[in-house]
This record gives sequence, C-alpha cells and structure tokens, in this order.
Amino acid sequence: MAWEEPRKTGMVYRRLGNSGLHISAIGLGGWLTFGGHVEDEKTFTCMKQAYDLGVNFFDTAENYTAGKSEIIMGKAIKKFGWKRSDLVISTKINWGAVNGEILVNNHGLSRKHIIEGLEASLQRLDLKYVDIVYAHRPDRLTPMEETVRAFNYVIDNGMALYWGTSEWSADEIAEAVGIAKDLRMIGPIVEQPFYNILTRKKVEGEFQRIYSRYGIGLTTFSPQLFGILSGKYNDALDAPPEDSRFSVSKDGFAQQMREKWGDDSWKDQIVKSKQLKAIADKLGITQSQLAVAWCLKNPNVTSVITGASRPEQIVENVGALKVLDKLTPEILAEIDAITQNKVELDPSRQG
Repeated sequence: MAWEEPRKTGMVYRRLGNSGLHISAIGLGGWLTFGGHVEDEKTFTCMKQAYDLGVNFFDTAENYTAGKSEIIMGKAIKKFGWKRSDLVISTKINWGAVNGEILVNNHGLSRKHIIEGLEASLQRLDLKYVDIVYAHRPDRLTPMEETVRAFNYVIDNGMALYWGTSEWSADEIAEAVGIAKDLRMIGPIVEQPFYNILTRKKVEGEFQRIYSRYGIGLTTFSPQLFGILSGKYNDALDAPPEDSRFSVSKDGFAQQMREKWGDDSWKDQIVKSKQLKAIADKLGITQSQLAVAWCLKNPNVTSVITGASRPEQIVENVGALKVLDKLTPEILAEIDAITQNKVELDPSRQG
C-alpha cells in the first residue's frame, strides 16, 4: 500500500510490514555523516531539504559518531519546530555509544543495555520516544527471550513504538517472532539489511519466507554501495580520487575502504558500475537514481535509507521516485545481465 502526501511533495509513503506505520519510501540516515564529517549547519540544511521533499523517516544509531549523530538529529528537530507526529525517528541499540574501550555492559542486547542504551539515546535525541528501535546486529551471547522481553519493556514504557532488527539472519528473525508469539508479546516488524544492485542474496534469497509468513518490512541501507553505484568512482579503478572522502578522511571506515580499494572484488564492482552507466544514460537518469529506484522496485522494500552531505544529493535521490516506471522488466533484465547475480528462487521454499 502506497499513497502520496496531501501537501503534494511527490513523496510516496509505504506501510511498514504488517504494521499500521507509514514511512517515506526515501529515508535519510546519519551514518558516517551527521555528527561526523558533515558540519552541524550542513546537517540542518540536509534534514530541512529532506523534510521539505516529504521525507518523514530519519534513521540513526547509538554508535554513529559516538552518539553525536543522535545529538545533531535531535537539534534539527527542535530547530525547525517540526511536529513530532509528522516524523518517524529510528535508532539502533547494540554497540554502545563510546569510542575505544567499551565497558562490559555497555553493549549487546541484554535487558540492561537495551533499556539503559535506549534511555541514553533518547537523552541525546532530546525526545520522549523513538518510533522504531532496532537491534543493531544480533547478540548471540544473550538469550533471545531476554532480548524480546526487553524490547517489549521499552515499548510498554513508552520509550519506543515498534522494534525491529538490523542485519539479522532469517533464522534469528524467525526465532524472535516465534518467542514473541509464544509469550503473547510484540515481535519485530522490520529488518534493516544491506541491499543494492550488487548485493542481493540475503534480501532476495534467504529472506524469501519472512515477508509473507511474519509480515516483516524492510528499510534497506547503502543503495549506492558507499558511492560506487553513484558513478563517482567509475574512473578510479585503483584508488579513490584525491579529493574524495575516502581519500582524505581519517575515520576508521575510510581507512578500511582505502585498504580494500584495489583488490579484485572491488575492481569488479567499479567495472560493473561503469557498465550500468550506459543504462542510466539510456533512461535519461543519473546512476544514483538508478541505484535507488532499483531497490524500490522490490515490493518487499518499504523504504531506502540514503545518506547525504549536500542538499542537492537529497533532491537527486528523491527524484528516483519519478523514474520507477522506467525500470521495466526489460531494463531490469539488462541490469541482471551486467551484474550476473540475480537470485533464482526455489518455488518449494516460497510462502
């Protein structure tokens, strides 16, 4: 189910799984940007641009830039005086909010950290509640029942309205749903996986049963594969451009990217991105729009979480909604011919 916002922004809103919550098909996330290399005023500008284009879904996490992402997002909400009922705010709990040494109970999905971690996130966001709290990766050292009960506690106490998972396996999601059902509690309604044209196996294969069986929605991230599918690195096969963030940034993630840039798998991704450019050019759209629109063509994807350091990027990403009809079955087949990674479903395992 999808519908357009009455104020004529052109934004599309989709129902999240089997819940009654509607979120914008394009979301804005704060990973590696808000509170990090993007200054506060630029963050405010980006969030304002997103809101003006109809984005109502803003995503962050306790560990994004050691909690600073939550702080700046909360400041933006207050700065612009947005009505809380107009927003869908999500955060994620597991890794704690400190850099360096992590205290023994300041991470994981124990009852202690879920409750204390979310309390700390709400303080940083300066909000009474978040709409969605995610279990940010599984915690295989904590009993699943403890985790399910803890997320129900924060919901029952008004700290969150829904809970979900991020980068869990299908079996782990099924276990959580089953325990919640047995306990007559609320189960997860959403999974947040890594998903893009070149990364498809989990979403299109492993997860094929959880959509219809458990009513799980998806809020996917990294549609442009860290910028590769935007085309910005098409001519940088061996090393990132000198003026790019991956070349100049000193954060740990950028360093990891520099170290793996020249390996064969990374080169293969850039080569395929260059081939995809021909399809984008034929359609008269940008590679970024092709990447985002491709994700949204999956009927199980509720929202695609995008990142931005400039408001122009948000305008471009939201523009992907206008080109969905251009991704015909024939065009999708051309993309599959380039990527060679289409997931062939086993009919006996569907449903």
